[in-house]
Amino acid sequence: MDRLEENDNSRRGETEPLQQRRPEVEAWLTSIITIRRDAPAPRDKQTNKPKIQKVPPMLRNILANRKCYEPLVVSLGPFYHGRPELEPMEKLKTEMSRLFVADNMKHIKELYAAVAAVAGEARKCYDARATDAFDEVDFSKMMFLDGCFIIQFMRMITVEKGLQIGNVMKSNDVAFAYRHLFLLENQVPFLVLEALMPEIEAMMTKFFQDTSALPPETIRYLPTIIKFMGAKVGQPGSTAGDNLHPKSIHLLDFYRSQLVNGNKQDAGNDKQTRSWSSYRSAKELKTVGIHFLPSRTQSYKDVSFQSNLLTGTLRLPPLTVDDSTKSKLLNMVAYETCPDAPDDFSVTSYICLMDDLIDQAEDVVELRSKGVLLNLLGSDQQVADLFNEIGNDLVPNPTAYSEVRGQIEGHYKNRLNVWIAQFCHTHFSSPWTIFGLFAAIFVIALAFTQTYFTVFPRKSDAAPPSASPH
Repeated sequence: MDRLEENDNSRRGETEPLQQRRPEVEAWLTSIITIRRDAPAPRDKQTNKPKIQKVPPMLRNILANRKCYEPLVVSLGPFYHGRPELEPMEKLKTEMSRLFVADNMKHIKELYAAVAAVAGEARKCYDARATDAFDEVDFSKMMFLDGCFIIQFMRMITVEKGLQIGNVMKSNDVAFAYRHLFLLENQVPFLVLEALMPEIEAMMTKFFQDTSALPPETIRYLPTIIKFMGAKVGQPGSTAGDNLHPKSIHLLDFYRSQLVNGNKQDAGNDKQTRSWSSYRSAKELKTVGIHFLPSRTQSYKDVSFQSNLLTGTLRLPPLTVDDSTKSKLLNMVAYETCPDAPDDFSVTSYICLMDDLIDQAEDVVELRSKGVLLNLLGSDQQVADLFNEIGNDLVPNPTAYSEVRGQIEGHYKNRLNVWIAQFCHTHFSSPWTIFGLFAAIFVIALAFTQTYFTVFPRKSDAAPPSASPH
Protein backbone atom coordinates (compact mmCIF):
# COMPACT_ATOMS: atom_id res chain seq x y z
CA MET A 1 0.00 0.00 0.00
CA ASP A 2 2.82 2.40 0.84
CA ARG A 3 4.54 1.55 -2.47
CA LEU A 4 1.32 2.29 -4.43
CA GLU A 5 0.94 5.65 -2.71
CA GLU A 6 4.62 6.38 -3.44
CA ASN A 7 4.17 5.58 -7.14
CA ASP A 8 1.00 7.66 -7.29
CA ASN A 9 2.77 10.61 -5.66
CA SER A 10 5.67 10.15 -8.14
CA ARG A 11 3.30 10.28 -11.11
CA ARG A 12 1.65 13.38 -9.68
CA GLY A 13 5.08 14.93 -9.20
CA GLU A 14 6.02 14.31 -12.82
CA THR A 15 2.82 15.80 -14.24
CA GLU A 16 2.46 18.68 -11.82
CA PRO A 17 4.65 21.14 -13.82
CA LEU A 18 2.65 20.33 -16.94
CA GLN A 19 -0.61 20.88 -15.08
CA GLN A 20 0.63 24.23 -13.80
CA ARG A 21 1.59 25.44 -17.29
CA ARG A 22 -1.41 23.95 -19.10
CA PRO A 23 -3.10 27.37 -19.60
CA GLU A 24 0.12 28.70 -21.13
CA VAL A 25 0.36 25.76 -23.55
CA GLU A 26 -3.28 26.06 -24.55
CA ALA A 27 -2.87 29.78 -25.24
CA TRP A 28 0.21 29.06 -27.31
CA LEU A 29 -1.59 26.42 -29.39
CA THR A 30 -4.51 28.79 -29.91
CA SER A 31 -2.15 31.49 -31.16
CA ILE A 32 -0.86 29.14 -33.87
CA ILE A 33 -4.24 28.54 -35.48
CA THR A 34 -5.56 32.06 -34.97
CA ILE A 35 -5.15 34.52 -37.85
CA ARG A 36 -3.67 37.70 -36.47
CA ARG A 37 -4.18 41.11 -37.98
CA ASP A 38 -0.43 41.72 -37.95
CA ALA A 39 0.35 38.38 -39.59
CA PRO A 40 2.32 38.60 -42.84
CA ALA A 41 0.27 38.52 -46.01
CA PRO A 42 0.54 35.63 -48.47
CA ARG A 43 3.74 35.66 -50.47
CA ASP A 44 2.29 37.01 -53.71
CA LYS A 45 0.49 39.82 -51.91
CA GLN A 46 3.38 41.16 -49.84
CA THR A 47 3.66 44.87 -50.39
CA ASN A 48 5.95 45.86 -47.54
CA LYS A 49 8.73 43.42 -48.31
CA PRO A 50 12.02 45.06 -49.33
CA LYS A 51 12.68 44.56 -53.04
CA ILE A 52 16.48 44.87 -53.05
CA GLN A 53 18.03 42.52 -50.53
CA LYS A 54 21.34 41.05 -49.47
CA VAL A 55 22.69 37.82 -50.90
CA PRO A 56 21.55 34.91 -48.70
CA PRO A 57 24.28 33.51 -46.40
CA MET A 58 23.99 30.01 -47.89
CA LEU A 59 25.26 31.43 -51.19
CA ARG A 60 27.71 33.99 -49.84
CA ASN A 61 29.43 31.37 -47.66
CA ILE A 62 30.63 29.47 -50.75
CA LEU A 63 34.23 30.68 -50.81
CA ALA A 64 34.78 30.17 -54.54
CA ASN A 65 31.88 32.51 -55.36
CA ARG A 66 32.16 35.13 -52.63
CA LYS A 67 33.88 37.72 -54.83
CA CYS A 68 31.02 37.60 -57.32
CA TYR A 69 28.61 39.47 -55.05
CA GLU A 70 30.53 42.58 -53.96
CA PRO A 71 31.57 45.56 -56.14
CA LEU A 72 35.26 46.21 -56.65
CA VAL A 73 35.04 49.55 -58.46
CA VAL A 74 31.65 51.27 -58.20
CA SER A 75 28.88 51.10 -55.61
CA LEU A 76 25.25 51.66 -56.60
CA GLY A 77 22.67 52.06 -53.87
CA PRO A 78 23.21 52.17 -50.09
CA PHE A 79 24.74 48.75 -49.30
CA TYR A 80 28.34 49.63 -50.21
CA HIS A 81 28.09 53.42 -50.31
CA GLY A 82 31.01 55.18 -48.64
CA ARG A 83 33.53 52.37 -48.69
CA PRO A 84 37.04 53.86 -48.98
CA GLU A 85 38.17 51.51 -51.76
CA LEU A 86 35.25 52.69 -53.92
CA GLU A 87 35.85 56.40 -53.38
CA PRO A 88 37.62 57.08 -56.73
CA MET A 89 34.49 56.15 -58.66
CA GLU A 90 32.36 58.44 -56.50
CA LYS A 91 34.22 61.38 -58.00
CA LEU A 92 33.60 60.00 -61.48
CA LYS A 93 29.88 59.82 -60.78
CA THR A 94 29.82 63.62 -60.60
CA GLU A 95 31.45 63.85 -64.05
CA MET A 96 29.07 61.27 -65.51
CA SER A 97 26.11 63.17 -64.05
CA ARG A 98 27.37 66.39 -65.63
CA LEU A 99 27.58 64.64 -69.00
CA PHE A 100 24.09 63.18 -68.54
CA VAL A 101 22.60 66.59 -67.80
CA ALA A 102 24.44 68.11 -70.78
CA ASP A 103 22.86 65.50 -73.09
CA ASN A 104 19.34 66.25 -71.84
CA MET A 105 17.05 69.14 -72.64
CA LYS A 106 16.07 69.51 -68.99
CA HIS A 107 17.74 71.63 -66.32
CA ILE A 108 19.66 69.82 -63.59
CA LYS A 109 17.27 71.14 -60.92
CA GLU A 110 14.33 69.68 -62.81
CA LEU A 111 16.04 66.28 -63.07
CA TYR A 112 16.95 66.29 -59.38
CA ALA A 113 13.40 67.26 -58.43
CA ALA A 114 12.08 64.27 -60.41
CA VAL A 115 14.34 61.94 -58.44
CA ALA A 116 13.52 63.59 -55.11
CA ALA A 117 9.82 63.10 -55.84
CA VAL A 118 10.23 59.31 -55.98
CA ALA A 119 12.97 59.01 -53.36
CA GLY A 120 10.47 58.08 -50.66
CA GLU A 121 9.17 55.14 -52.67
CA ALA A 122 12.71 54.20 -53.66
CA ARG A 123 13.75 54.04 -50.00
CA LYS A 124 11.01 51.48 -49.37
CA CYS A 125 12.71 49.17 -51.88
CA TYR A 126 15.55 48.61 -49.39
CA ASP A 127 15.62 47.20 -45.90
CA ALA A 128 15.30 50.03 -43.40
CA ARG A 129 18.63 49.19 -41.80
CA ALA A 130 20.40 49.76 -45.11
CA THR A 131 19.15 53.35 -45.35
CA ASP A 132 19.27 54.42 -41.68
CA ALA A 133 22.50 56.34 -42.26
CA PHE A 134 20.88 58.57 -44.92
CA ASP A 135 18.44 61.36 -44.31
CA GLU A 136 15.96 62.39 -47.00
CA VAL A 137 18.36 64.76 -48.74
CA ASP A 138 21.40 62.46 -48.65
CA PHE A 139 19.37 59.56 -49.97
CA SER A 140 17.98 61.67 -52.84
CA LYS A 141 21.49 62.86 -53.74
CA MET A 142 22.77 59.28 -53.79
CA MET A 143 19.89 58.13 -55.99
CA PHE A 144 20.45 61.05 -58.36
CA LEU A 145 24.19 60.41 -58.83
CA ASP A 146 23.80 56.65 -59.11
CA GLY A 147 20.89 56.93 -61.54
CA CYS A 148 22.74 59.42 -63.75
CA PHE A 149 25.82 57.20 -63.72
CA ILE A 150 23.88 54.09 -64.82
CA ILE A 151 22.04 55.81 -67.66
CA GLN A 152 25.05 57.75 -68.93
CA PHE A 153 27.19 54.60 -68.81
CA MET A 154 24.66 52.73 -70.97
CA ARG A 155 24.26 55.71 -73.30
CA MET A 156 27.99 56.10 -73.92
CA ILE A 157 28.34 52.41 -74.73
CA THR A 158 25.30 52.24 -77.02
CA VAL A 159 24.56 55.61 -78.61
CA GLU A 160 28.20 56.62 -78.85
CA LYS A 161 29.34 53.04 -79.62
CA GLY A 162 31.82 53.25 -76.74
CA LEU A 163 33.91 55.96 -78.41
CA GLN A 164 33.58 58.48 -75.58
CA ILE A 165 33.60 56.12 -72.63
CA GLY A 166 37.36 55.70 -73.03
CA ASN A 167 37.81 59.44 -72.47
CA VAL A 168 36.11 59.20 -69.09
CA MET A 169 36.91 55.72 -67.73
CA LYS A 170 39.81 53.32 -68.12
CA SER A 171 39.05 50.13 -70.02
CA ASN A 172 39.40 47.92 -66.94
CA ASP A 173 37.03 50.20 -64.98
CA VAL A 174 34.51 49.97 -67.83
CA ALA A 175 34.61 46.15 -67.65
CA PHE A 176 34.15 46.14 -63.87
CA ALA A 177 31.40 48.78 -63.97
CA TYR A 178 29.48 46.72 -66.54
CA ARG A 179 29.73 43.67 -64.29
CA HIS A 180 28.67 45.68 -61.23
CA LEU A 181 25.40 46.69 -62.92
CA PHE A 182 24.18 43.12 -62.36
CA LEU A 183 25.08 42.62 -58.70
CA LEU A 184 22.05 41.96 -56.51
CA GLU A 185 23.35 44.21 -53.72
CA ASN A 186 24.29 46.96 -56.19
CA GLN A 187 20.88 47.85 -57.57
CA VAL A 188 18.99 51.14 -57.92
CA PRO A 189 15.17 51.00 -58.02
CA PHE A 190 13.82 51.14 -61.55
CA LEU A 191 11.52 54.04 -60.70
CA VAL A 192 14.60 56.24 -60.16
CA LEU A 193 15.87 55.47 -63.66
CA GLU A 194 12.43 56.16 -65.11
CA ALA A 195 12.28 59.50 -63.30
CA LEU A 196 15.53 60.55 -64.97
CA MET A 197 14.71 59.08 -68.38
CA PRO A 198 11.11 58.01 -69.10
CA GLU A 199 12.16 56.27 -72.35
CA ILE A 200 14.69 54.11 -70.48
CA GLU A 201 13.27 50.89 -72.00
CA ALA A 202 14.55 51.71 -75.49
CA MET A 203 17.98 52.59 -74.11
CA MET A 204 18.20 49.33 -72.16
CA THR A 205 17.07 47.30 -75.16
CA LYS A 206 19.94 48.63 -77.25
CA PHE A 207 22.37 48.33 -74.35
CA PHE A 208 21.70 44.63 -73.88
CA GLN A 209 21.89 44.00 -77.61
CA ASP A 210 25.18 45.85 -78.05
CA THR A 211 26.82 44.11 -75.09
CA SER A 212 25.58 40.59 -75.78
CA ALA A 213 28.70 39.70 -77.86
CA LEU A 214 26.78 37.10 -79.83
CA PRO A 215 28.23 35.63 -83.03
CA PRO A 216 26.89 37.13 -86.30
CA GLU A 217 24.74 34.13 -87.21
CA THR A 218 22.72 34.40 -84.01
CA ILE A 219 22.49 38.15 -83.56
CA ARG A 220 19.70 38.38 -86.12
CA TYR A 221 17.62 36.04 -83.97
CA LEU A 222 18.16 38.04 -80.79
CA PRO A 223 14.74 39.10 -79.47
CA THR A 224 14.57 42.52 -77.91
CA ILE A 225 13.55 43.10 -74.34
CA ILE A 226 10.47 44.93 -75.51
CA LYS A 227 9.39 41.91 -77.55
CA PHE A 228 9.75 39.83 -74.40
CA MET A 229 7.52 42.32 -72.63
CA GLY A 230 4.83 42.03 -75.28
CA ALA A 231 5.16 45.50 -76.87
CA LYS A 232 7.35 47.45 -79.29
CA VAL A 233 9.39 50.55 -78.61
CA GLY A 234 7.82 53.61 -80.15
CA GLN A 235 4.65 51.80 -81.12
CA PRO A 236 1.80 54.28 -81.50
CA GLY A 237 -0.42 54.30 -78.49
CA SER A 238 2.00 52.36 -76.30
CA THR A 239 2.93 53.70 -72.90
CA ALA A 240 5.81 53.19 -70.56
CA GLY A 241 3.64 50.92 -68.48
CA ASP A 242 2.93 48.77 -71.54
CA ASN A 243 6.60 48.42 -72.49
CA LEU A 244 7.99 47.84 -69.03
CA HIS A 245 7.49 44.49 -67.39
CA PRO A 246 5.15 45.21 -64.46
CA LYS A 247 7.27 43.14 -62.08
CA SER A 248 10.61 44.68 -63.02
CA ILE A 249 12.06 46.18 -59.87
CA HIS A 250 15.64 46.95 -60.86
CA LEU A 251 18.15 46.38 -63.63
CA LEU A 252 19.01 42.82 -62.61
CA ASP A 253 15.32 41.88 -62.56
CA PHE A 254 14.86 43.43 -66.01
CA TYR A 255 17.88 41.55 -67.37
CA ARG A 256 16.62 38.29 -65.91
CA SER A 257 13.24 38.86 -67.57
CA GLN A 258 15.02 39.18 -70.91
CA LEU A 259 16.71 35.82 -70.46
CA VAL A 260 13.70 33.96 -69.06
CA ASN A 261 10.52 35.27 -70.70
CA GLY A 262 9.24 35.00 -74.20
CA ASN A 263 9.23 31.25 -74.81
CA LYS A 264 6.15 29.39 -75.97
CA GLN A 265 7.13 26.24 -74.12
CA ASP A 266 5.11 25.62 -70.99
CA ALA A 267 7.65 25.35 -68.21
CA GLY A 268 4.97 24.07 -65.86
CA ASN A 269 4.39 20.86 -67.80
CA ASP A 270 5.26 18.17 -65.32
CA LYS A 271 3.87 15.11 -67.07
CA GLN A 272 7.32 13.59 -67.28
CA THR A 273 8.92 15.13 -64.24
CA ARG A 274 10.51 11.90 -63.05
CA SER A 275 11.20 10.27 -66.42
CA TRP A 276 14.71 11.76 -66.55
CA SER A 277 16.26 8.99 -64.48
CA SER A 278 19.89 10.01 -64.86
CA TYR A 279 21.98 12.90 -66.12
CA ARG A 280 23.97 12.83 -69.35
CA SER A 281 26.86 14.97 -70.51
CA ALA A 282 27.01 16.47 -73.98
CA LYS A 283 29.72 14.03 -75.02
CA GLU A 284 27.66 11.06 -73.84
CA LEU A 285 24.53 12.30 -75.60
CA LYS A 286 26.50 12.68 -78.81
CA THR A 287 27.46 8.99 -78.71
CA VAL A 288 23.76 8.01 -78.85
CA GLY A 289 23.00 10.22 -81.84
CA ILE A 290 21.85 13.41 -80.10
CA HIS A 291 23.17 16.57 -81.76
CA PHE A 292 23.12 20.18 -80.55
CA LEU A 293 21.97 23.37 -82.22
CA PRO A 294 21.49 26.94 -80.92
CA SER A 295 17.93 28.09 -80.30
CA ARG A 296 16.62 31.08 -82.22
CA THR A 297 16.38 33.16 -79.02
CA GLN A 298 18.45 33.71 -75.91
CA SER A 299 15.58 32.83 -73.61
CA TYR A 300 16.63 30.31 -70.99
CA LYS A 301 13.26 28.61 -71.49
CA ASP A 302 13.85 28.16 -75.21
CA VAL A 303 15.05 24.56 -74.86
CA SER A 304 13.56 21.91 -77.13
CA PHE A 305 14.25 18.39 -78.35
CA GLN A 306 13.24 16.75 -81.62
CA SER A 307 13.72 13.04 -82.20
CA ASN A 308 14.00 11.74 -85.75
CA LEU A 309 14.09 8.16 -86.97
CA LEU A 310 17.61 7.48 -85.75
CA THR A 311 18.93 10.79 -84.33
CA GLY A 312 17.82 13.60 -82.08
CA THR A 313 18.42 17.35 -81.93
CA LEU A 314 18.65 19.30 -78.68
CA ARG A 315 18.32 23.08 -79.10
CA LEU A 316 19.80 25.29 -76.38
CA PRO A 317 19.88 29.10 -76.08
CA PRO A 318 23.22 30.52 -77.29
CA LEU A 319 25.40 31.78 -74.45
CA THR A 320 28.49 33.96 -74.47
CA VAL A 321 30.84 33.00 -71.63
CA ASP A 322 33.25 35.74 -70.53
CA ASP A 323 34.66 37.22 -67.33
CA SER A 324 31.28 38.61 -66.28
CA THR A 325 29.19 35.46 -66.85
CA LYS A 326 29.79 33.84 -63.48
CA SER A 327 28.98 36.99 -61.55
CA LYS A 328 25.79 37.70 -63.51
CA LEU A 329 24.49 34.15 -63.22
CA LEU A 330 25.22 33.90 -59.50
CA ASN A 331 23.55 37.22 -58.74
CA MET A 332 20.43 36.19 -60.64
CA VAL A 333 20.43 32.97 -58.60
CA ALA A 334 20.74 35.04 -55.43
CA TYR A 335 17.84 37.22 -56.58
CA GLU A 336 15.67 34.16 -57.20
CA THR A 337 16.25 33.02 -53.60
CA CYS A 338 14.85 36.27 -52.19
CA PRO A 339 11.38 35.88 -50.64
CA ASP A 340 9.72 38.41 -52.95
CA ALA A 341 11.42 37.29 -56.19
CA PRO A 342 9.79 35.13 -58.88
CA ASP A 343 9.53 31.57 -57.63
CA ASP A 344 10.03 29.71 -60.91
CA PHE A 345 13.83 29.49 -60.41
CA SER A 346 14.33 29.73 -64.17
CA VAL A 347 17.96 30.86 -64.07
CA THR A 348 18.82 28.34 -61.36
CA SER A 349 17.24 25.57 -63.41
CA TYR A 350 19.13 26.66 -66.53
CA ILE A 351 22.45 26.57 -64.67
CA CYS A 352 21.66 23.08 -63.37
CA LEU A 353 20.82 21.95 -66.91
CA MET A 354 24.13 23.26 -68.25
CA ASP A 355 25.96 21.71 -65.30
CA ASP A 356 24.40 18.37 -66.26
CA LEU A 357 25.54 18.75 -69.87
CA ILE A 358 29.05 19.97 -69.05
CA ASP A 359 31.42 17.78 -67.07
CA GLN A 360 34.72 18.11 -68.90
CA ALA A 361 36.36 20.25 -71.55
CA GLU A 362 35.20 17.77 -74.23
CA ASP A 363 31.58 18.73 -73.48
CA VAL A 364 32.41 22.40 -73.94
CA VAL A 365 34.12 21.59 -77.25
CA GLU A 366 30.98 19.86 -78.49
CA LEU A 367 28.65 22.73 -77.52
CA ARG A 368 31.07 25.35 -78.79
CA SER A 369 31.50 23.64 -82.15
CA LYS A 370 27.72 23.69 -82.63
CA GLY A 371 27.33 27.40 -81.82
CA VAL A 372 25.66 26.94 -78.44
CA LEU A 373 28.60 28.41 -76.52
CA LEU A 374 30.88 31.29 -77.45
CA ASN A 375 33.97 31.00 -75.27
CA LEU A 376 35.56 34.38 -74.51
CA LEU A 377 36.78 33.22 -71.10
CA GLY A 378 39.85 31.17 -71.97
CA SER A 379 40.33 27.43 -72.21
CA ASP A 380 37.41 25.03 -72.57
CA GLN A 381 38.33 23.52 -69.21
CA GLN A 382 37.79 26.93 -67.58
CA VAL A 383 34.24 27.00 -68.93
CA ALA A 384 33.63 23.48 -67.64
CA ASP A 385 35.00 24.45 -64.22
CA LEU A 386 32.78 27.55 -64.19
CA PHE A 387 29.54 25.59 -64.55
CA ASN A 388 30.71 22.85 -62.21
CA GLU A 389 31.45 25.45 -59.54
CA ILE A 390 28.30 27.55 -59.79
CA GLY A 391 26.12 24.45 -60.13
CA ASN A 392 27.12 23.16 -56.70
CA ASP A 393 24.37 23.16 -54.03
CA LEU A 394 21.75 24.60 -56.41
CA VAL A 395 18.25 23.10 -56.41
CA PRO A 396 16.34 23.59 -59.69
CA ASN A 397 12.63 23.79 -60.27
CA PRO A 398 11.66 20.09 -60.51
CA THR A 399 9.29 20.80 -63.42
CA ALA A 400 11.79 22.81 -65.47
CA TYR A 401 12.63 21.17 -68.82
CA SER A 402 10.76 18.06 -67.67
CA GLU A 403 9.27 17.39 -71.10
CA VAL A 404 12.63 17.79 -72.83
CA ARG A 405 14.34 15.58 -70.28
CA GLY A 406 11.71 12.89 -70.78
CA GLN A 407 12.09 13.01 -74.56
CA ILE A 408 15.87 12.68 -74.30
CA GLU A 409 15.53 9.75 -71.94
CA GLY A 410 13.09 8.06 -74.30
CA HIS A 411 15.55 8.45 -77.15
CA TYR A 412 18.38 7.26 -74.93
CA LYS A 413 16.52 4.08 -73.99
CA ASN A 414 15.74 3.18 -77.60
CA ARG A 415 18.34 0.48 -78.14
CA LEU A 416 18.13 0.59 -81.96
CA ASN A 417 18.96 4.30 -81.91
CA VAL A 418 21.83 3.68 -79.52
CA TRP A 419 23.34 0.83 -81.54
CA ILE A 420 23.18 2.69 -84.84
CA ALA A 421 24.48 5.92 -83.29
CA GLN A 422 27.34 4.15 -81.57
CA PHE A 423 28.24 2.35 -84.81
CA CYS A 424 28.28 5.66 -86.70
CA HIS A 425 30.22 7.37 -83.92
CA THR A 426 32.81 4.60 -83.87
CA HIS A 427 33.31 4.25 -87.61
CA PHE A 428 32.35 7.63 -89.09
CA SER A 429 33.56 10.16 -86.51
CA SER A 430 36.70 11.08 -88.49
CA PRO A 431 38.24 10.51 -91.96
CA TRP A 432 40.69 8.00 -90.48
CA THR A 433 37.94 5.84 -88.97
CA ILE A 434 36.04 5.96 -92.28
CA PHE A 435 39.19 4.97 -94.16
CA GLY A 436 39.84 2.20 -91.66
CA LEU A 437 36.29 0.90 -92.02
CA PHE A 438 36.46 0.76 -95.82
CA ALA A 439 39.95 -0.75 -95.66
CA ALA A 440 38.64 -3.46 -93.36
CA ILE A 441 35.67 -4.07 -95.66
CA PHE A 442 38.04 -4.27 -98.64
CA VAL A 443 40.32 -6.75 -96.86
CA ILE A 444 37.36 -8.90 -95.82
CA ALA A 445 35.90 -8.78 -99.33
CA LEU A 446 39.30 -9.67 -100.83
CA ALA A 447 39.74 -12.59 -98.43
CA PHE A 448 36.22 -13.80 -99.16
CA THR A 449 36.80 -13.60 -102.92
CA GLN A 450 40.09 -15.45 -102.66
CA THR A 451 38.50 -18.16 -100.56
CA TYR A 452 35.58 -18.48 -102.93
CA PHE A 453 37.73 -18.92 -106.03
CA THR A 454 39.94 -21.35 -104.19
CA VAL A 455 36.97 -23.56 -103.43
CA PHE A 456 35.19 -22.89 -106.72
CA PRO A 457 37.90 -22.19 -109.31
CA ARG A 458 36.94 -20.77 -112.69
CA LYS A 459 36.95 -23.15 -115.68
CA SER A 460 39.79 -21.28 -117.33
CA ASP A 461 41.85 -21.86 -114.21
CA ALA A 462 41.09 -25.61 -114.13
CA ALA A 463 43.64 -28.17 -115.33
CA PRO A 464 43.45 -28.89 -119.12
CA PRO A 465 42.06 -32.31 -120.06
CA SER A 466 44.55 -34.99 -121.15
CA ALA A 467 44.96 -35.50 -124.94
CA SER A 468 43.21 -38.57 -126.38
CA PRO A 469 45.53 -41.14 -128.10
CA HIS A 470 45.33 -41.51 -131.88
